[in-house]
Amino acid sequence: MTIQDMQQQVDAWISQFEEGYFSPSTMILRLAEELGELAREVNHAFGEKPKKPTEPDGSVAMELGDMLFVLISFGNLLQLDLEQVFEMVMTKIRMRDQDRWTKKKSSELNAPGTDDEKGG
Repeated sequence: MTIQDMQQQVDAWISQFEEGYFSPSTMILRLAEELGELAREVNHAFGEKPKKPTEPDGSVAMELGDMLFVLISFGNLLQLDLEQVFEMVMTKIRMRDQDRWTKKKSSELNAPGTDDEKGG
């Protein structure tokens, strides 16, 4: 599935309701809310604050999914092509950060279990 496919699915979902998209300021608040929920799940799963026995199970993946939905909704509201936006950001990052960290040696890049082998 492409980002464009995701944008179309989100638009089809939201467009069926009279209320339509939230305002930009509400989108930011929703994003902040979802980030808080993601932070809580990460803290429970990997941090030093385990869940109480009475708290319902959550999911880092689902919270990331909620954030993705809000981000796509926000992009749609602003009529942005998020695939194009992503490519522009990756170009910026590649230029800006190309010498920021220590690069792996070529033998490490092709070792079994690396991202290159997985198509990354």
